[in-house]
Amino acid sequence: MSRIQLALNVDDLEQATAFYSKLFGVGPAKTRPGYANFAMAEPPLKLVLFENPGRGGTLNHLGVEVETVDAVDTEQARLAGVGLATRDERGTTCCYATQDKFWVEGTPSGERWEVYTVLADSETFADPSPSSACCGEESQTESDAQPAAVAQGCCCC
Repeated sequence: MSRIQLALNVDDLEQATAFYSKLFGVGPAKTRPGYANFAMAEPPLKLVLFENPGRGGTLNHLGVEVETVDAVDTEQARLAGVGLATRDERGTTCCYATQDKFWVEGTPSGERWEVYTVLADSETFADPSPSSACCGEESQTESDAQPAAVAQGCCCC
């Protein structure tokens, strides 16, 4: 099953989590400091919340979660066929998950769209190695990866 992802910046994660739990009738599938995500079958939605005080109510990024790496590859080839540029992030650890994904470039208003699949859960927000970056941003150290990534408008799921 594919589903649309909507990632929002929120001022207060606890308050937002309580609200969206009531709105959709389900609790979050994953919570970590400053981060929560809801994985719903009906409507087919992955709602991601980033605690980012002062930016609450703003869009962080959009995405399409697909089931397999083959589906990521198929979508990337389809978009290339219609002339849309993409940027790969394969085997990346971001937003407490290891993912294969790509970002669509040249969106009309600068909104960020990703197509991704989750390969495995992760205990860390981002890969702390110097050669790795979360969502194409500059690499972070383990201790500052989550706050810096969210503050930069980093995406992820």
